[in-house]
Amino acid sequence: MTASSAGRVTREKRGNIMLIGLDRVSRRNAFDQPMLTDLVLALGEYERDASARCVLIFAHGEHFTGGLDQASVSELLRSGWELPRDAIDPWGTFGGPRLSKPLIVAVQGACFTIGIELMLAADISLCASNTRFAQKEVQRGILPFAGATLRLPHVAGWGNAMRWLLTGDEFDAAEAYRIGLTQEVLASEDLLPRALWLAERIAAQAPLGVMATLASARQAFTQGPEVAARSLKPLVAQLLTSEDAREGLLAMQERRPVQFKGR
Repeated sequence: MTASSAGRVTREKRGNIMLIGLDRVSRRNAFDQPMLTDLVLALGEYERDASARCVLIFAHGEHFTGGLDQASVSELLRSGWELPRDAIDPWGTFGGPRLSKPLIVAVQGACFTIGIELMLAADISLCASNTRFAQKEVQRGILPFAGATLRLPHVAGWGNAMRWLLTGDEFDAAEAYRIGLTQEVLASEDLLPRALWLAERIAAQAPLGVMATLASARQAFTQGPEVAARSLKPLVAQLLTSEDAREGLLAMQERRPVQFKGR
């Protein structure tokens, strides 16, 4: 694993999977400016790496993140954060490009504010049974600005979202599962192995089909199902001409493992 000295994010490649680790353990992985910058740059590296088919964001140490290091980032956010060149904005609220490939997030310990918003922006989220969650912004005189107000009501329902957004209270993994914030709750020792297994399952599928599926679902979410429905026919026609579509059919006919190339 290669760690960034300037930032606070590690990168590791395992086959077609990229692992990005939050690594500011002494501060419970609280996001300061270097960590924010290094994370969005690492995601840019993933987006441009044609061999990387799924990314997993996890955390070193006991905690996913204590949230924002407000003293470090307040001025940056007040003046308007300009994402660096080649960065990807995972939250979709800072004006940068979005991912076109899958993102999994695995959390444990404290997962506060921007960590919850990273889960909400991910495609799949898993958590350890010891995870504690809180969207604390209203307790600090601000509001969630990385997507919680946009996504949590859709995921959890209005009342469930407002219960936690308007109080800033902490809640546990069982409640996170009940409201749909996480898809699975696992023992701490099982969290990373399970997340890696899931990333491998996704990476084994046809990359163009996976990206098209994500694009269609996101279009339905942002523009409505009718708009997304009109895009399905050209998407299918395009995919049917791909090498991977031919490979998928041949592998099925020949009863052999499929070998997708992303072409």
